[in-house]
Amino acid sequence: MSDLPKCPVCGSGYTYEDRNLYVCPECAHEWGTDTVDERTDTKRVVNDAYGTVLNDGDTVTVIKDLKIKGTSSVVKVGTRVKNIRLVDGDHDIDCRIDGIGAMQLKSAFVKKAQ
Repeated sequence: MSDLPKCPVCGSGYTYEDRNLYVCPECAHEWGTDTVDERTDTKRVVNDAYGTVLNDGDTVTVIKDLKIKGTSSVVKVGTRVKNIRLVDGDHDIDCRIDGIGAMQLKSAFVKKAQ
């Protein structure tokens, strides 16, 4: 097995060395052999109210009545939200709720559905 570094852009393990460059055949990224990128992937981990790790595409259940700012509508306890998308920020879940529409939720008010 080769000890060549993985591509810092796409993470491909099929890199090869060309003179003083590393080349990724999958995304065509080139970087110098003298610059070792020690960047670690610090992917943000989002947990639900009970500590379970959430991922994009998961289904969650709301655990508390949530008033929707600017309206008289409420997201009721037990509402299932399918196909969530994790984003950066205070409200770290982007989703679409049936009957209400697109909105953002805090992960502290949901639990991962089984």
